[in-house]
Amino acid sequence: MGITSTSNGSGITTVTVDYPPVNALPSAAWFELAEAILAAGRDAGTHVVILRAEGRGFNAGVDIKEMQATEGFDALIGANRGCAAAFSAVYDCEVPVVVAVNGFCVGGGVGLVGNADVIVATDDAVFGLPEVDRGALGAATHLSRLVPQHMMRTLYYTAQNVTAQQLHHFGSVYKVVPREELDAAAVEIAQKIADKDPNVIRAAKAAINGIDPMDVKGSYLLEQRYTYELNLAGVADEHRDAFVATGKPKSNTPNEGAE
Repeated sequence: MGITSTSNGSGITTVTVDYPPVNALPSAAWFELAEAILAAGRDAGTHVVILRAEGRGFNAGVDIKEMQATEGFDALIGANRGCAAAFSAVYDCEVPVVVAVNGFCVGGGVGLVGNADVIVATDDAVFGLPEVDRGALGAATHLSRLVPQHMMRTLYYTAQNVTAQQLHHFGSVYKVVPREELDAAAVEIAQKIADKDPNVIRAAKAAINGIDPMDVKGSYLLEQRYTYELNLAGVADEHRDAFVATGKPKSNTPNEGAE
């Protein structure tokens, strides 16, 4: 369990996330993930990184139970800073990052995937941001890199998911495969990158980031600012408590439970 890195000896370093049961990461794990990705990119023997996960799904975001069980705001601040570090690590990694998405990819998972260079996914994969249902904001920055603007807004406001097939249609997912073929599909495209001149590929990553039309760090920081405001107002705690207690979003239906 945890974050592990392995090299295949052919220029590919694979970073694997394994936090049962659903890969909802505690605050410390986000920082650990960030360092693993950046360290792989700093290694001259790494030409490309594959980011993958074990278990039922790729990523379920932050560990809300940890957040609600911690007094004060330390866990909230840690989660926000950890997510920012991990998202930035994928973007700032000195070599391309291929993400292999199995099952669900929600919340912080979208932040990782949205900043990646290449995405492959299983045919049962879904992507979404339940933040509004948790009384928070965040990763609209990264969702907007996966879907068109108005689709992003619709998904964000409604907390609905989008499928791997839909993202393939939009052109953001490179390939959709059965689950048993996911790792092979990730290695296949990663090896095509790894076989190129590593000096050129590293320059290409830096150049593409340099011409990127979106400041992914600044825009995500703005989202986090509003999340902090919702927490100070007490709104976010209500939603997270409801999720921890019931596993469902807090309902705002008028007269709910009235006799």
